[in-house]
Amino acid sequence: MLKPPNLYLMGLTGNIACGKSTVVAMLKELGASTIDADQVTHQVQQPGQYVYHQIVSEFGAAILTAPDGAIDRRKLGAVVFADPTALRRLERIVHPSVHAAIVDWLNQVARMPDHRALTPRPIAVVDAVKLFEAGWKSACDTTWVVTCTQQQQIERLMRYRGMTEAEALQRVTAQPPQEERMRQADVIIDNSQNLESTYDQVVTAWQAIRW
Repeated sequence: MLKPPNLYLMGLTGNIACGKSTVVAMLKELGASTIDADQVTHQVQQPGQYVYHQIVSEFGAAILTAPDGAIDRRKLGAVVFADPTALRRLERIVHPSVHAAIVDWLNQVARMPDHRALTPRPIAVVDAVKLFEAGWKSACDTTWVVTCTQQQQIERLMRYRGMTEAEALQRVTAQPPQEERMRQADVIIDNSQNLESTYDQVVTAWQAIRW
C-alpha cells in the first residue's frame, strides 16, 4: 500500500481490550486524524453490502439477528474465535474491503487544508488489531503497540462488553501473544496503570516524532 507522500502515517495496534481506543482519543486531541479498522469492518458488514453477503454465504444465516437482518457479531465471534481456520476464512472475506476503505480515507486526510494549526503535515492514525498481519507496517512511518495485563483484558471485556469470563478468555487467547506485537513496535504504550500514566507516555512519544 502506497500512502500519500505528504502524510505522516502511524499504525496503532494492540490486543483486544488493551486500551487502543483510549490512546486513539489522546492522539486525536493532540491533532491526529484517526480511523478505527474495527468500525470500518462493521460498516462493510452491514446488510446489503458485498461483504455481508459473502459472510452469510460462508457461515450461514444462523449468524444473523433475524432473516436478512444484521450480522450478530457475538454469534459470528463464537464461531470464528473457536476455530482458527474459520477466522482466517472470515479475514479473507473482510480484509480487502476494509483495506480499500482505509486507503481512500488516507487520501482524504492527505488533502486536508487545516492540519498546519496542529501538526507540520497531516498525521493519520490507523487503529487496527491486525495491523502487522495485514501488512501495514511497511507503509507506516511509526508503529505503536498498546499493552496491559491479560487479567485486565478479561476484566474489561466482562465489564464493558458483557462477556462471560469464558467468552473473554476465548477472545484473549485467540490472538497472538502481546509480546509478538511488542517486538515489532517502535513505541510501546503501557496502559496497565492509570490514565495519567498512559497520557504521559503518549505525549512523550508524540513529542519525539520526527516530522
